[in-house]
Amino acid sequence: MDVLPDSQPLRRPSRDRTVSLSSSSQHLRKSTLRLRSSVASLRSTFSEAEPPEIVSPQPRRHLLHPPQSLPWLKTGAFHDVDWQARSCASPASIASSTPTTLPPSANRSQSFRALMEQNRRAYIPDAQHDDVLDYGAVRRWVRWMHRQGMKAWVVPCAIAASTCVKWCIGLGSHSGYATPPMFGDFEAQRHWMEVTIHLPVQQWYRYDLQYWGLDYPPLTAYASWICGKVGSWIEPTWFALDTSRGIETPGNKLFMRASVLALDALIYVPALYCFMRTWHAMRSSRTQHAAFVTLLFHPALLLIDFGHFQYNSVMLGFTLLAINAFAIGFDLVGAVFFVLSLCFKQMSLYYAPAIGAYLLSKCISLGSKEGLRLFTRLALVTTLTFLVAFAPFLPPFSPISTLGDSIARIFPFSRGLFEDKVANFWCFTNVTVLKWRRVFEGREPLLIKASAALTALGFLPATAGPMWRAYYGRLPSPPEDGRSQPQAPTLPLLPYALLTTSMSFFLFSFQVHEKTILLPLLPLTLLLSGAMPGEEVFAWGALGNVVGVFSMWPLLKKDGLGVQYIAMLLFWCRLIGYNPFCVRFDSFTHALSTAINFSMILLHLLELLVPPPARYPDLFPVLNVLVSAPVFGLIWLWSIRRGVQVSWAIAGLSGSRSHPRPDSKIKFAKDGGGSEHEQVAARRARGPGMRATSLGHASGQSVLGVGNGYRDPRRMALERVTRRTGSVEVETVEG
Repeated sequence: MDVLPDSQPLRRPSRDRTVSLSSSSQHLRKSTLRLRSSVASLRSTFSEAEPPEIVSPQPRRHLLHPPQSLPWLKTGAFHDVDWQARSCASPASIASSTPTTLPPSANRSQSFRALMEQNRRAYIPDAQHDDVLDYGAVRRWVRWMHRQGMKAWVVPCAIAASTCVKWCIGLGSHSGYATPPMFGDFEAQRHWMEVTIHLPVQQWYRYDLQYWGLDYPPLTAYASWICGKVGSWIEPTWFALDTSRGIETPGNKLFMRASVLALDALIYVPALYCFMRTWHAMRSSRTQHAAFVTLLFHPALLLIDFGHFQYNSVMLGFTLLAINAFAIGFDLVGAVFFVLSLCFKQMSLYYAPAIGAYLLSKCISLGSKEGLRLFTRLALVTTLTFLVAFAPFLPPFSPISTLGDSIARIFPFSRGLFEDKVANFWCFTNVTVLKWRRVFEGREPLLIKASAALTALGFLPATAGPMWRAYYGRLPSPPEDGRSQPQAPTLPLLPYALLTTSMSFFLFSFQVHEKTILLPLLPLTLLLSGAMPGEEVFAWGALGNVVGVFSMWPLLKKDGLGVQYIAMLLFWCRLIGYNPFCVRFDSFTHALSTAINFSMILLHLLELLVPPPARYPDLFPVLNVLVSAPVFGLIWLWSIRRGVQVSWAIAGLSGSRSHPRPDSKIKFAKDGGGSEHEQVAARRARGPGMRATSLGHASGQSVLGVGNGYRDPRRMALERVTRRTGSVEVETVEG
């Protein structure tokens, strides 16, 4: 709390945008202060010797912005509450007919910053305050760069630093290093470059399938062709047909690592920057830069792409570009980008139900005429993009059987239910409940159907919710200009829907590899990027990313990436302000994090000190599954719950209407006008559209479970102080 001596005149600090309440202690000890609509009436309450100055506060956004980035919950067409939902509290919304209390201890100038600090400490016990409010090295560095006048250098420096980290990870080993005859993913990617530059298109998906046959969609083949052409110009022996198998020369390794870095810089990094500028557009530049750096150093992606060796950043970059296009209303462009993602790696199908449900819900919300027009355009653009991507495999360029060969390789149902020890439902229950492969031996088609049914049930809430919301939130009329389209009311649900559907595929789908955890980790990290330590999204996002990297430890250990694994985990936790060694039991999320972190550390120590028994050589990978799979299941359930909360917050649950009935007898009162009962009735009569004023219910809950709806932080701060020190009733009325 800021306290000024009585002898000094009140001055507003240069960085503050508010004028603090100032009063003498002799007037606050025994009297009740009521705020009136004019300064004159306020001055009459005090003595002539010390007239206070009361100015309606204009809150600083970085202090008052509610947790977890309200721009994620854009209200679309509900413009009457847009300011209130996005920018916390407007000066007009500060006034209310609800009485508020002011502590009698406020006998000095109490700034709003002091009230907010007391409110934050009220959320978090004093003993844990320093640990939880460690905002991480990223935010401290960004703040320092801004204060030093180097704001424009934050993004270039972050990209340069991330490039150095990626290159340092690549200096180590890679998948299949010095392990003939099959080697690993590094050799697979190199072999595809060799095949595509020497063989015609008709043989790409047929040639020597036993030795790393091409099993990704055509866009991967085209990228391999380009990289192979460039590499063969540099050194033809790197990609000589058949004779170059297993080549691991320093020059070839340097070229392969550089190709991953180049594609990442061309597609994924620009997609992250667009995401920062699009989805965090209403946040401060510091928050945007902190989110960008957090996403740049995503540990799981860096370890797999630049350590293990793959090109997942291209697939994820196209998906990011798609959701960025959806956010600004370019649905056709977004559809093209998502088809490109599907044509690069079929694992992007993990996102397809969520994106399809979003686009269909937007068509429904636009009404029959405009919605049908958008649906037709989307269908044509999607079909045309697929045709262009698969054109070399279609007549007249190739026989139709070539297309069948590629599809059979892209969807390999013959490989089995899962590979290795992956932390999903099938492997977890295979260890603890039932041996699925043994029970369904000879009946694999039945197991495939069961897997598909569970997967569909898993992502059903994420797909049915947006369409149900769109049906009851249809726009009453088409846009007036006939060209622009109103914002989709279901856009705030998209990040959570992506998380739900991708996690459902990872947990329940057929033929899952441990590397596919990258797909649910992307939307989880996108949500994390806008959160602060101590918030629910931050806690689940940090825990999910740490456990996601831990679940890939058997793969990374096999590749010889133990040092990179430990370094990236500790480095990223330090960057975001997450302490995996902190012991806390004051909430379910904290207790779960403590138990899981302790289990991971204990398992690593046991694996380091105790060799596995000869009877159970896979003991530690199985224990890894038993630790990781429950966390992924809880994140899946949490994403469903969050989706329901966000849906309620932006528009209400099923059966509600977007507009009040015309025969409603309740008279709408203006904000701050009328009696308290009239205002409450008016807010209820406004219907689900006004639910956006309580967006904090879905985005502002802390880990400790405090807060059941959005409330003005100034009012919460005063109430917190009041509970400790007593109160003097203050009633605010809009002037």
